[in-house]
Amino acid sequence: MVVGETFAVDVENALTKHADMVYKIALSQTRSKFDADDVFQEVFMRLVKSKNKIKSEEHLKAWLIRVTLNCSKNHFRMWSGDVSLVGDVPDMTQQEHDILLYVMELPEKYRTVIHLFYYEELSIKEMSGALKIKESTIKSQLSRGREMLRERMGGGHNQYDGAL
Repeated sequence: MVVGETFAVDVENALTKHADMVYKIALSQTRSKFDADDVFQEVFMRLVKSKNKIKSEEHLKAWLIRVTLNCSKNHFRMWSGDVSLVGDVPDMTQQEHDILLYVMELPEKYRTVIHLFYYEELSIKEMSGALKIKESTIKSQLSRGREMLRERMGGGHNQYDGAL
C-alpha cells in the first residue's frame, strides 16, 4: 500500500474471509456455541461501525482477533464444565476434537496463544501485535501451554503423541 492511500474495508469480504477465524476464537474463549454465535455477531457489528478506522488487511486481521477476544471476555459466563457445549466442529477428526476439549480447559492466556498458533496459524510476531504482548511472553505462554496440555493428555506416550 502506498503512503496516503486509503484502505477501505469491505465488510462482506471480511466476513467471508475471516468468519471461521473469528468464530473459532470466540468458541475457544467462551466454550459455548451459543455464546460464540453472540460474540461473532458482536464482532462484525463492531466492524461495520469501525470499518473506517482499519488501515490495512493486516490491521483488519489483528483488529478482528483483538475485538473477538475482548467481546469474548465481556460475554464470558462461567463454564459449567459441560464439554458437550462445544458440539461438533465441521471437518474435525475425533482426535482433533478431543485435543480441542483439552485446549479449552487451559487457563485463558494459554488457551488464547495455543489457539492462535495452532488453529489460526499466526506467527509469534503476529500474535504479539494482535494481543499487544511481548514476543518473549508469547513464547513463554506457548511453552507453558504445551506443557499443560501434555500433562492433561496423560503425559508421556499416549494416543495424542505428535499432536503438539
